[in-house]
Amino acid sequence: MTTGEPSIAVDAGLTADNYGSSADSAYDSEVASYTTSLASGVTDYRFEHGRRYHAYKEGSYIYPNDEKESDRLDIAHKMMEVSMSGKLYLAPLKGDPSRVLDIGTGTGIWAMEMGDMHPKSDILGNDLSPIQPRWVPPNVRFEVDDVEADWTYSEKFDFIHCRTMGNAIQNWPRLVKQCYEFAKPGGWVEFVDIDLTWVSPDNTMGAESHCFRMNAEFIKATRDAGMEPCPGPLLEGLMKDAGFANIHHQRNPLPVGTWPADKHLKEVGAWNYLQCTEGLEAFCYAIFTRTLGYSKEEVEVFCANARKELKDSKQHALFYLHICYGQKKP
Repeated sequence: MTTGEPSIAVDAGLTADNYGSSADSAYDSEVASYTTSLASGVTDYRFEHGRRYHAYKEGSYIYPNDEKESDRLDIAHKMMEVSMSGKLYLAPLKGDPSRVLDIGTGTGIWAMEMGDMHPKSDILGNDLSPIQPRWVPPNVRFEVDDVEADWTYSEKFDFIHCRTMGNAIQNWPRLVKQCYEFAKPGGWVEFVDIDLTWVSPDNTMGAESHCFRMNAEFIKATRDAGMEPCPGPLLEGLMKDAGFANIHHQRNPLPVGTWPADKHLKEVGAWNYLQCTEGLEAFCYAIFTRTLGYSKEEVEVFCANARKELKDSKQHALFYLHICYGQKKP
Protein backbone atom coordinates (compact mmCIF):
# COMPACT_ATOMS: atom_id res chain seq x y z
CA MET A 1 0.00 0.00 0.00
CA THR A 2 1.25 3.49 -0.69
CA THR A 3 1.23 6.17 2.00
CA GLY A 4 3.04 9.05 0.37
CA GLU A 5 6.39 7.39 0.93
CA PRO A 6 9.40 8.55 -1.10
CA SER A 7 9.93 6.45 -4.19
CA ILE A 8 12.90 4.11 -4.48
CA ALA A 9 13.98 3.07 -7.96
CA VAL A 10 13.72 -0.67 -8.60
CA ASP A 11 16.61 -2.54 -10.20
CA ALA A 12 15.39 -3.07 -13.76
CA GLY A 13 17.54 -6.18 -14.06
CA LEU A 14 15.39 -8.03 -11.54
CA THR A 15 12.65 -9.72 -13.55
CA ALA A 16 10.61 -12.85 -13.15
CA ASP A 17 12.91 -14.56 -15.64
CA ASN A 18 15.83 -14.06 -13.26
CA TYR A 19 14.15 -16.09 -10.58
CA GLY A 20 12.34 -18.91 -12.31
CA SER A 21 10.02 -21.09 -10.27
CA SER A 22 12.51 -22.11 -7.60
CA ALA A 23 11.70 -20.26 -4.38
CA ASP A 24 15.25 -20.25 -3.08
CA SER A 25 17.47 -20.18 -6.13
CA ALA A 26 18.37 -16.89 -7.80
CA TYR A 27 17.04 -14.51 -5.15
CA ASP A 28 19.03 -16.21 -2.40
CA SER A 29 22.05 -16.22 -4.70
CA GLU A 30 21.90 -12.47 -5.18
CA VAL A 31 21.51 -11.94 -1.46
CA ALA A 32 24.55 -14.17 -0.90
CA SER A 33 26.57 -12.02 -3.29
CA TYR A 34 26.17 -9.10 -0.89
CA THR A 35 26.46 -10.92 2.40
CA THR A 36 28.12 -13.80 4.19
CA SER A 37 26.11 -15.58 6.86
CA LEU A 38 27.18 -14.79 10.45
CA ALA A 39 25.81 -18.10 11.57
CA SER A 40 28.79 -20.02 12.48
CA GLY A 41 16.82 -19.18 37.74
CA VAL A 42 18.81 -17.08 34.68
CA THR A 43 19.65 -20.17 32.66
CA ASP A 44 16.58 -22.26 33.46
CA TYR A 45 15.27 -21.53 30.02
CA ARG A 46 11.75 -22.05 28.77
CA PHE A 47 11.43 -24.25 25.68
CA GLU A 48 8.39 -23.75 23.48
CA HIS A 49 7.65 -24.78 19.88
CA GLY A 50 11.21 -26.05 19.53
CA ARG A 51 12.74 -22.68 20.49
CA ARG A 52 14.45 -21.51 23.68
CA TYR A 53 13.26 -18.42 25.59
CA HIS A 54 14.79 -16.41 28.44
CA ALA A 55 14.24 -17.37 32.08
CA TYR A 56 14.96 -14.13 33.96
CA LYS A 57 11.73 -12.09 34.11
CA GLU A 58 10.14 -14.84 32.00
CA GLY A 59 7.66 -13.67 29.38
CA SER A 60 8.75 -10.04 29.25
CA TYR A 61 10.58 -10.58 25.94
CA ILE A 62 8.75 -12.40 23.15
CA TYR A 63 11.66 -13.52 20.95
CA PRO A 64 13.81 -16.64 21.51
CA ASN A 65 17.34 -16.51 22.93
CA ASP A 66 18.77 -19.61 21.23
CA GLU A 67 21.69 -19.86 18.81
CA LYS A 68 19.51 -19.46 15.74
CA GLU A 69 18.13 -16.20 17.10
CA SER A 70 21.64 -15.06 18.08
CA ASP A 71 22.70 -15.54 14.46
CA ARG A 72 19.74 -13.46 13.30
CA LEU A 73 20.59 -10.70 15.78
CA ASP A 74 24.12 -10.54 14.41
CA ILE A 75 22.73 -10.31 10.87
CA ALA A 76 20.44 -7.48 12.01
CA HIS A 77 23.47 -5.75 13.57
CA LYS A 78 25.24 -5.86 10.22
CA MET A 79 22.13 -4.54 8.46
CA MET A 80 21.95 -1.53 10.77
CA GLU A 81 25.68 -0.90 10.54
CA VAL A 82 25.43 -0.84 6.72
CA SER A 83 22.36 1.41 6.91
CA MET A 84 24.36 3.82 9.10
CA SER A 85 27.22 3.90 6.54
CA GLY A 86 29.45 1.60 8.59
CA LYS A 87 29.11 3.54 11.83
CA LEU A 88 28.32 2.05 15.24
CA TYR A 89 26.69 5.29 16.38
CA LEU A 90 25.94 8.78 15.09
CA ALA A 91 26.24 10.83 18.30
CA PRO A 92 29.17 13.28 18.15
CA LEU A 93 31.38 11.65 20.77
CA LYS A 94 34.82 13.11 21.35
CA GLY A 95 37.66 10.66 21.97
CA ASP A 96 37.06 7.61 24.14
CA PRO A 97 34.02 8.07 26.40
CA SER A 98 34.96 6.92 29.89
CA ARG A 99 31.83 4.87 30.64
CA VAL A 100 29.45 3.40 28.05
CA LEU A 101 26.20 1.48 28.68
CA ASP A 102 24.63 -0.74 26.00
CA ILE A 103 21.01 -1.43 26.92
CA GLY A 104 19.61 -4.80 25.83
CA THR A 105 22.97 -5.85 24.42
CA GLY A 106 21.73 -9.15 22.94
CA THR A 107 24.71 -11.11 21.63
CA GLY A 108 27.00 -8.28 22.73
CA ILE A 109 28.29 -7.65 19.22
CA TRP A 110 27.79 -3.86 19.38
CA ALA A 111 29.46 -3.63 22.78
CA MET A 112 32.44 -5.71 21.64
CA GLU A 113 32.95 -3.68 18.47
CA MET A 114 32.61 -0.52 20.56
CA GLY A 115 35.24 -1.86 22.93
CA ASP A 116 37.66 -2.48 20.06
CA MET A 117 36.99 1.00 18.63
CA HIS A 118 37.40 2.74 22.01
CA PRO A 119 40.02 0.74 23.96
CA LYS A 120 40.16 3.30 26.78
CA SER A 121 36.41 3.13 27.41
CA ASP A 122 34.69 0.94 30.01
CA ILE A 123 31.83 -0.78 28.15
CA LEU A 124 28.94 -2.40 30.05
CA GLY A 125 26.22 -4.36 28.25
CA ASN A 126 23.10 -5.65 29.97
CA ASP A 127 20.40 -8.07 28.90
CA LEU A 128 17.79 -10.46 30.27
CA SER A 129 19.73 -13.39 28.76
CA PRO A 130 23.39 -14.30 29.39
CA ILE A 131 24.02 -15.28 25.76
CA GLN A 132 27.12 -13.14 25.24
CA PRO A 133 30.51 -14.81 24.59
CA ARG A 134 32.98 -15.36 27.41
CA TRP A 135 35.98 -14.10 25.48
CA VAL A 136 35.56 -10.37 24.98
CA PRO A 137 37.80 -7.30 24.79
CA PRO A 138 39.32 -6.53 28.21
CA ASN A 139 37.33 -3.29 28.52
CA VAL A 140 33.94 -4.97 27.90
CA ARG A 141 31.76 -6.75 30.45
CA PHE A 142 28.20 -8.01 30.52
CA GLU A 143 25.55 -8.44 33.21
CA VAL A 144 22.03 -9.85 33.45
CA ASP A 145 19.64 -7.04 34.28
CA ASP A 146 16.14 -5.72 33.61
CA VAL A 147 16.35 -2.18 32.25
CA GLU A 148 12.73 -1.53 33.25
CA ALA A 149 13.60 -1.97 36.94
CA ASP A 150 15.05 0.90 38.96
CA TRP A 151 18.62 1.57 37.88
CA THR A 152 21.17 1.37 40.71
CA TYR A 153 24.45 2.28 39.03
CA SER A 154 26.83 4.08 41.36
CA GLU A 155 28.44 6.03 38.50
CA LYS A 156 26.85 7.74 35.54
CA PHE A 157 27.69 7.24 31.86
CA ASP A 158 29.25 9.36 29.14
CA PHE A 159 27.30 7.48 26.47
CA ILE A 160 24.19 5.29 26.68
CA HIS A 161 23.21 3.24 23.64
CA CYS A 162 19.79 1.60 23.24
CA ARG A 163 18.95 -0.32 20.07
CA THR A 164 15.93 -2.29 18.80
CA MET A 165 14.10 -2.56 22.11
CA GLY A 166 10.63 -2.47 20.54
CA ASN A 167 8.51 -5.35 21.89
CA ALA A 168 10.75 -5.45 24.97
CA ILE A 169 9.73 -2.27 26.82
CA GLN A 170 6.44 -1.64 28.60
CA ASN A 171 7.15 1.94 29.69
CA TRP A 172 9.16 3.93 27.14
CA PRO A 173 8.88 7.35 28.86
CA ARG A 174 10.33 5.86 32.06
CA LEU A 175 13.19 4.19 30.18
CA VAL A 176 14.14 7.42 28.40
CA LYS A 177 13.97 9.37 31.66
CA GLN A 178 16.24 6.83 33.39
CA CYS A 179 18.70 7.21 30.52
CA TYR A 180 18.66 10.97 31.08
CA GLU A 181 19.11 10.59 34.82
CA PHE A 182 22.09 8.24 34.49
CA ALA A 183 23.88 10.19 31.75
CA LYS A 184 26.65 12.50 32.92
CA PRO A 185 26.10 16.23 32.35
CA GLY A 186 27.16 16.78 28.74
CA GLY A 187 26.85 13.04 28.02
CA TRP A 188 25.03 11.58 25.03
CA VAL A 189 22.23 9.03 24.69
CA GLU A 190 21.38 7.37 21.37
CA PHE A 191 18.31 5.32 20.51
CA VAL A 192 18.19 3.20 17.36
CA ASP A 193 14.84 1.56 16.72
CA ILE A 194 12.30 0.48 14.15
CA ASP A 195 8.99 1.62 12.79
CA LEU A 196 7.80 -1.90 12.08
CA THR A 197 4.92 -0.84 9.83
CA TRP A 198 5.68 -2.24 6.38
CA VAL A 199 4.96 -0.13 3.30
CA SER A 200 5.20 -0.78 -0.42
CA PRO A 201 6.41 2.37 -2.22
CA ASP A 202 5.18 1.16 -5.62
CA ASN A 203 2.14 -0.73 -4.34
CA THR A 204 3.47 -4.09 -5.54
CA MET A 205 2.71 -5.67 -2.14
CA GLY A 206 -0.76 -4.93 -0.80
CA ALA A 207 -2.75 -5.26 2.40
CA GLU A 208 -4.06 -8.66 1.26
CA SER A 209 -0.54 -10.15 1.08
CA HIS A 210 0.59 -12.62 3.72
CA CYS A 211 3.48 -10.32 4.70
CA PHE A 212 1.27 -7.30 5.31
CA ARG A 213 -1.39 -9.36 7.10
CA MET A 214 1.29 -10.88 9.33
CA ASN A 215 2.74 -7.44 10.00
CA ALA A 216 -0.66 -5.98 10.92
CA GLU A 217 -1.57 -8.89 13.21
CA PHE A 218 1.84 -8.79 14.89
CA ILE A 219 1.61 -5.05 15.59
CA LYS A 220 -1.91 -5.34 17.01
CA ALA A 221 -1.04 -8.36 19.18
CA THR A 222 2.06 -6.78 20.69
CA ARG A 223 0.20 -3.56 21.47
CA ASP A 224 -2.60 -5.58 23.05
CA ALA A 225 0.11 -7.21 25.20
CA GLY A 226 1.28 -3.78 26.38
CA MET A 227 4.35 -3.34 24.19
CA GLU A 228 5.17 -0.86 21.44
CA PRO A 229 6.42 -2.52 18.22
CA CYS A 230 7.05 0.82 16.45
CA PRO A 231 8.99 3.04 18.88
CA GLY A 232 11.14 4.64 16.17
CA PRO A 233 8.82 7.58 15.30
CA LEU A 234 8.26 8.28 19.02
CA LEU A 235 11.91 8.66 20.02
CA GLU A 236 12.38 12.36 19.29
CA GLY A 237 9.31 13.34 21.32
CA LEU A 238 10.30 11.07 24.19
CA MET A 239 13.77 12.61 24.32
CA LYS A 240 12.35 16.15 24.29
CA ASP A 241 9.97 15.27 27.12
CA ALA A 242 12.84 13.82 29.17
CA GLY A 243 14.83 17.06 28.90
CA PHE A 244 17.50 16.24 26.31
CA ALA A 245 19.13 19.02 24.31
CA ASN A 246 20.81 19.01 20.87
CA ILE A 247 18.49 16.27 19.63
CA HIS A 248 19.09 14.88 16.15
CA HIS A 249 16.70 12.47 14.44
CA GLN A 250 16.94 10.70 11.10
CA ARG A 251 14.98 7.98 9.33
CA ASN A 252 16.67 5.36 7.12
CA PRO A 253 14.73 3.06 4.74
CA LEU A 254 15.23 -0.67 5.21
CA PRO A 255 14.17 -2.42 1.98
CA VAL A 256 13.34 -6.11 2.28
CA GLY A 257 15.39 -7.63 -0.54
CA THR A 258 17.74 -6.46 -3.26
CA TRP A 259 15.07 -4.79 -5.40
CA PRO A 260 16.32 -1.15 -5.08
CA ALA A 261 18.52 0.14 -7.91
CA ASP A 262 20.63 2.15 -5.45
CA LYS A 263 23.71 0.09 -4.51
CA HIS A 264 23.71 1.12 -0.86
CA LEU A 265 20.01 0.34 -0.38
CA LYS A 266 20.49 -2.91 -2.28
CA GLU A 267 23.09 -4.02 0.28
CA VAL A 268 20.92 -2.91 3.21
CA GLY A 269 18.04 -4.83 1.64
CA ALA A 270 20.12 -7.97 1.27
CA TRP A 271 20.93 -8.03 4.98
CA ASN A 272 17.32 -7.18 5.87
CA TYR A 273 16.04 -9.98 3.64
CA LEU A 274 18.30 -12.41 5.48
CA GLN A 275 17.29 -11.35 8.96
CA CYS A 276 13.59 -11.29 8.05
CA THR A 277 13.50 -14.69 6.34
CA GLU A 278 15.66 -16.25 9.07
CA GLY A 279 13.48 -14.75 11.80
CA LEU A 280 9.85 -15.16 10.71
CA GLU A 281 9.10 -18.02 13.11
CA ALA A 282 11.06 -16.33 15.92
CA PHE A 283 8.98 -13.18 15.47
CA CYS A 284 5.67 -15.00 15.45
CA TYR A 285 5.73 -18.19 17.53
CA ALA A 286 5.27 -16.66 20.98
CA ILE A 287 2.97 -13.72 20.28
CA PHE A 288 0.78 -15.55 17.75
CA THR A 289 0.25 -18.65 19.90
CA ARG A 290 0.08 -16.98 23.32
CA THR A 291 -1.98 -13.91 22.33
CA LEU A 292 -3.79 -14.66 19.06
CA GLY A 293 -4.57 -18.34 19.65
CA TYR A 294 -2.72 -19.72 16.62
CA SER A 295 -1.41 -23.27 16.68
CA LYS A 296 2.27 -23.92 15.97
CA GLU A 297 1.28 -25.46 12.62
CA GLU A 298 -0.81 -22.42 11.65
CA VAL A 299 2.12 -20.12 12.42
CA GLU A 300 4.42 -22.23 10.27
CA VAL A 301 2.01 -22.14 7.30
CA PHE A 302 1.65 -18.36 7.68
CA CYS A 303 5.45 -17.96 7.76
CA ALA A 304 5.93 -20.23 4.74
CA ASN A 305 3.49 -18.16 2.68
CA ALA A 306 5.12 -14.89 3.79
CA ARG A 307 8.59 -16.25 3.00
CA LYS A 308 7.42 -17.21 -0.49
CA GLU A 309 6.29 -13.62 -1.09
CA LEU A 310 9.61 -12.24 0.14
CA LYS A 311 11.41 -14.36 -2.46
CA ASP A 312 9.38 -12.76 -5.26
CA SER A 313 11.48 -9.98 -6.82
CA LYS A 314 8.34 -8.31 -8.17
CA GLN A 315 6.98 -7.55 -4.69
CA HIS A 316 8.67 -4.59 -2.99
CA ALA A 317 8.37 -3.69 0.68
CA LEU A 318 10.33 -1.73 3.25
CA PHE A 319 10.15 -0.34 6.75
CA TYR A 320 12.18 2.31 8.54
CA LEU A 321 15.06 2.55 10.99
CA HIS A 322 15.06 5.61 13.24
CA ILE A 323 18.21 6.99 14.86
CA CYS A 324 17.75 9.65 17.52
CA TYR A 325 20.42 11.01 19.82
CA GLY A 326 20.50 13.84 22.34
CA GLN A 327 22.68 15.39 25.01
CA LYS A 328 22.11 15.84 28.73
CA LYS A 329 22.43 19.50 29.50
CA PRO A 330 25.90 20.29 30.93
